[in-house]
Amino acid sequence: MNIVVDSGNTFSKIGWFEGEKLIRYTTHLEFPELIRHIRAELPEYLFFSSVGRTQEEFQNALNEPVTIIGLTPDTPLPIGKDYDTPQTLGADRIAAAAGANFLFPDEDLVVIDMGTCITYDLIDRNAVFQGGLISPGVRMRFNAMHTFTKRLPLFEPEQEPELIGKSTRQAMQSGVMNGTLAEIEGIIERYRHKYPSLRVVLCGGDAAFFESNLKPPIFAVPELVLIGLNRILTYNVSLQ
Repeated sequence: MNIVVDSGNTFSKIGWFEGEKLIRYTTHLEFPELIRHIRAELPEYLFFSSVGRTQEEFQNALNEPVTIIGLTPDTPLPIGKDYDTPQTLGADRIAAAAGANFLFPDEDLVVIDMGTCITYDLIDRNAVFQGGLISPGVRMRFNAMHTFTKRLPLFEPEQEPELIGKSTRQAMQSGVMNGTLAEIEGIIERYRHKYPSLRVVLCGGDAAFFESNLKPPIFAVPELVLIGLNRILTYNVSLQ
């Protein structure tokens, strides 16, 4: 069994794999909890991706005889990168791209990851990451309206608001949620002008708000980043 870790600034996510199969996963782990989970069932290999901690910090905290491979800009990948600034490319973006290419090989893909920001990344049928675009996520949009105005309140997103809001709350919900939906549909349409057979892969914490409203075919893969991290892990193990 192998373990992959996706560690954020506050919380971490961990996935247990047998080969390429995701057996189970746990989310919203604080760092001490993450260490306890790994120590309870030491893997053969452990793949570590973090935006807040170095591999050395993680290895010192774990202090167990486990082979750890970290995701850095120099880590060998099972996909190519045609990106001008690879040192700034987010680990979650490249992991999601690797996961999508593993699930849907030999296809043109756009991965839409709906988290704090919304990222749209293109992986072509030759397994090359071509880049994409980044826009504000839904909660960031609500926060921006609240922060940069004097009277607009702060709301959480709601499922399928009315298009025409009859109150300030409804108007803000429609602006964010229907506006984001229109953005996603528009970006997909423009990508399909360049790649007519494009497959759309959706992931991220806010994906559930939009999955049912997007025109098919849309493939929602909630744990795409974990799948991609494991794919990168198995690729690196094969090189040893």
